Amino acid sequence: MGGVNAAGRTSGHQAFRRTVIDALPEAEQQALLLGLAALMGLGSCREGAWYDASGNPIAAGRLAENCRAQVLDHTLIRRIEDPRFNDDGLPANRRAGLGLASELTFSIRRRQLPERLPPTWQVRELDRHTLEVTVPPGELDVLLPETRPAQVRAAGQLPSGFDPSHYYRSVHHPRGLSMSIFAASDCLSSSGLEWETLRDRLDPDDIAVYAGNSIGQLDDEGWGGLLKSFVSGNRATSKQMPLGYGQMPADFLNAYVLGSVGGTGAVLGACASFLYNLRLGVEDIRSGQRRAVMVGTSDAPVTPEIIEGFRAMGALADDDSLKALDALELLTDADYQRACRPFARNCGFTIAEASQFVLLLDDALALELGAEILGSVPGVFVNADGWKRSISAPGIGNYITLGKAASLVRDMLGEEALRERTFLHAHGTSTPKNRVTESHVFDLVARANGIEHWPVVAVKAFVGHSQGSAAGDQLTSALGSFAHGVLPGIPTLDAVADDVHAERLRFSSTPIPFTADAAFINAKGFGGNNATGVVLSPAVTERLLVKRHGEAAIAAWHERREATRQVSRAYLTQADGGHYQVRYRFGEGVLEGPELDVSATSIVIPGYTHPVSLTVDNPFGKLED
Repeated sequence: MGGVNAAGRTSGHQAFRRTVIDALPEAEQQALLLGLAALMGLGSCREGAWYDASGNPIAAGRLAENCRAQVLDHTLIRRIEDPRFNDDGLPANRRAGLGLASELTFSIRRRQLPERLPPTWQVRELDRHTLEVTVPPGELDVLLPETRPAQVRAAGQLPSGFDPSHYYRSVHHPRGLSMSIFAASDCLSSSGLEWETLRDRLDPDDIAVYAGNSIGQLDDEGWGGLLKSFVSGNRATSKQMPLGYGQMPADFLNAYVLGSVGGTGAVLGACASFLYNLRLGVEDIRSGQRRAVMVGTSDAPVTPEIIEGFRAMGALADDDSLKALDALELLTDADYQRACRPFARNCGFTIAEASQFVLLLDDALALELGAEILGSVPGVFVNADGWKRSISAPGIGNYITLGKAASLVRDMLGEEALRERTFLHAHGTSTPKNRVTESHVFDLVARANGIEHWPVVAVKAFVGHSQGSAAGDQLTSALGSFAHGVLPGIPTLDAVADDVHAERLRFSSTPIPFTADAAFINAKGFGGNNATGVVLSPAVTERLLVKRHGEAAIAAWHERREATRQVSRAYLTQADGGHYQVRYRFGEGVLEGPELDVSATSIVIPGYTHPVSLTVDNPFGKLED
C-alpha cells in the first residue's frame, strides 16, 4: 500500500499511527513525529543524523519535541490553509447593471478590448497599445470583482508544507495527478518488490491498473480552469481538457510509472469509487484473467467551487452550522479540528484530499515473489438503492452489500470469528442522515448474525471525506489496525447521538486494543453507490494459504520474504527521513507500433521479457467450417 492523506504517508502505517498517536509508546511517538516533520519540510535525516529546516544539526529527540505542536496542529482536519478561505476572501464577480447618466470615457490596452463591441461604443486610438472608448448614456452590464467570505473553512488537507509535485518533474499537473504519482511510487517502493522483476515474470497482459477518482481533476490545472476560462478571462490550455478526465490516475500510472500495456480503466461511483475499482481488481484475479493489479484513487477537491457545490446541497459542515451546533459566537482552530463528528450530534461532512493505492497479487505469485502480505481481499459487494425520492438520499442497497460481506466472512472464518473478531470501518460522514441510516444498516446486520458489540471505526473524524478515495483511507487504516492491534477511536465523539442505532454497536472516543480477523470497509455514495469490501488480517490470510498451498510452500515463502522486508525497511527508513523514491519516467521506452513483432498467436514488445499471448477464452463454442 502507498499514498498520502491528511494524516501523512500511507506506507509504513505512518498515517494510521498519526490517528492512534496517544496509544503509541514514547519511542514510537518520537519516530512518528520525526517522519511527519520530514514530510512537512520541518527537518530531514541524512546518513543517520537529523537536521532542522535551516540545515542545522539537531538531536532527534529535540527536533521531535520542537516540531510536536506544528505537526499535530497541521495534520488531520484543520482550518483551510489557502489564504483565500480566510482574510483574503474567495475571488468572485457580481453581475450589475450600471445606469449611465452621461457619457463614460475610459482608456484600455488594445489586447484587453473585447473582439465584438456593442454598436454604440466609439473607439479612438491613443497609441500603438492603448485605445480610448466612449460609451453613451444608458444601461451597461458589467461584472464587478469582489471577494466573498468563505462559508466553509475546515478541510482534511495534506500535511502543511508537503507538495507531491516537488518530488518529480511536474509540469502544470493537476494536484490529484501529482498525488497519484507520489502515492503509486510510495506503494511500489514500500512493497520491497522491484517492479521490473515482477513484470518480467508475467505476460504483460497479466497486469492491470484500475484507478480514478469521483469527480475528475477540477482544480485550475484541470477541468476547473477549463470550465471557467471564458468567464475568468484566462486562456484554456492544451492540457486542461485531457488531464481533467476521471480515469487519468490510471493513465498516468500506465504511461509514466509502470509502463503497463495490460488492462486499465476506472469506475466512478461517487464515495464508493475506491471499492468499485478494488472490485475490478479482485474479480480479475479470482477469474485468472490478471495476476497483478494496481488499484487506487486520487481526489483533490479542496477548491472553492467544489466546496461551494457541496455547501449549496447542505452537505458540508459550514461555519454557521458549527457555531449553532456548539452555541458559539466564534470558531477557533480547535473548533475546526473537531468539525467532523461521525455518529455524534453533527451537521455535515468535512471535505478532504487523499490518494491511496494498493498492489493486489494472486496468492501463488505473492508466495513466489516473497511478497509482504498486509492482508487479503476475498470479496467486494456492490448494490444500488432502487427507487429513490432524492438522488443524494440514502436507500436500501447498503443492507445488501454488508449482509453479503458478513455472509462471506461467516462462511470462510466461522460464526465465532464474525461475532467476536471483526470490526466495521464505517463510511461515517458526519451528516445527520448518515449517522441514522448507516447505524441502522449495522444494527440490522448485527441482529441477523447474533453480534452483540460490533466495534465501529470512523476514520473521517481524523482525515475528512476524500470523496472517491474515502474507502482507500478506510482500507489502509484497517491494515494499520491489523499490524498494530489497535482500533482508532472517534475523538470527536463526546456522546453518541440519540437517534443512532447503537444497541449492538461499540463506539469509543479513544483507541482500543483489538485483535481482528477481518474488517468490513463500508461506503455509501451519492446516487445509491453502495459498496462493502472484506479485508482479512495477515494472520488469517496465512492460515488460509497454509490450507491451500501446504506448510512447505509457506516456509519457503517466509525465507524469500526476508529479502523483500529488507528492501522495504530500507525505503521506509529513507522515507521517514524525508527522502522518497518518486517514480516518473516521462518519454522513456515509447513505442508506437512499427517496433512490434505481431503473429497470429502473440505480440512481442521490445523491452518486455514475455510476449503478449493473443489466445483468448471462448466460452461460446464455434461453428465448424
